[in-house]
Amino acid sequence: MVTSVTSLGRNGLYDWLIQRVSAVVIAVYMIGMLGFLITQSNLDFDTWSAFMGSAPMRIANTLLVLSVAAHTWIGLWSVTTDYLTSLTFGKAATKVRLVVQMVIALLLLVYVLWGLLMIWGGA
Repeated sequence: MVTSVTSLGRNGLYDWLIQRVSAVVIAVYMIGMLGFLITQSNLDFDTWSAFMGSAPMRIANTLLVLSVAAHTWIGLWSVTTDYLTSLTFGKAATKVRLVVQMVIALLLLVYVLWGLLMIWGGA
């Protein structure tokens, strides 16, 4: 049995499920944010800062950042494994795919750390 080292879940079913759950988290977040913005008649910095600084929004923002990262990784992993093949890159396909996936993983790590720093760091 071949196991994938670079996929997020243990197999394709888990990756599929993670991507669907992350999509639901992103959709619920966006609907909630849209609802908040529609119901605020006079939105100023203090209101926005208090809203985003509350514990429930920090948790929601953390879930959003992690969901976007997981969703992006699975999607781009699928794209790189489907399109960066020996048909397009010859014998170097595996090396090209690995480099591209490493760059994506590094960028996503920076995104997650930066997002968590903005959400939880400092005053």
